Amino acid sequence: MSDPLLSIDSLEAFYGDACALHGLSFSLSRGETLALIGANGAGKSTLLKCICGLVNRKHGAIRFKGRDISALPASAVVKLGIAMVPEGRRLFPSLSVEENLILGGNVARPGPWTLKTVYSLFPVLSERRNQPSTSLSGGQQQMVAIGRALMSNPELLLLDELSLGLAPIIIKDIYELLPRITGDGMTAILVEQDVTRALNSGTSFICLQEGRISLAGEPTHYSREAITHAYFGT
Repeated sequence: MSDPLLSIDSLEAFYGDACALHGLSFSLSRGETLALIGANGAGKSTLLKCICGLVNRKHGAIRFKGRDISALPASAVVKLGIAMVPEGRRLFPSLSVEENLILGGNVARPGPWTLKTVYSLFPVLSERRNQPSTSLSGGQQQMVAIGRALMSNPELLLLDELSLGLAPIIIKDIYELLPRITGDGMTAILVEQDVTRALNSGTSFICLQEGRISLAGEPTHYSREAITHAYFGT
């Protein structure tokens, strides 16, 4: 059996004196899509931020391709092959669509994702390439955020709340494109409030409750009642 792409061992994270993650441990194989579910404040976004180097106060080990990256800053982590689509998209408002995308490619990692392939995935962005990024609709801005992450040609893609604030038809369109994004063996962690959509999109899942893993495994191995109990603790 091959070594995991990502391995988390006894991870704790703090905001001030408050502990947000309590000794998380799990691993992720290449090509796997992990659905990360849990109520608001469960620690989902904190976990993603720890992995990509945006949380400084943490203990435990985060290993990517066997290397401990726990102490690396975000700028070094992205060069190793980890990219995040952040909650709320966080585009650069002073830059055009294309300029936002080009920023994602500044790490110059080799791979299939270029302006051409991103525009092939999201044709509407090609039509609006010279517009200010924040003048687009919410769904189109999410496409820019995804495209910007892909431009770094990551091996691990972190997707934080893809559907937040988007119309149902746009959510459907974006999720229909996920197999094209991960189809070449890319590994992904997907944070999603819609539990059914998340479980349908993941090859495995982890449920967090108050910073702890309450349930984990393959979605088909658990009943909806078991998942609901792990989610709410009822």
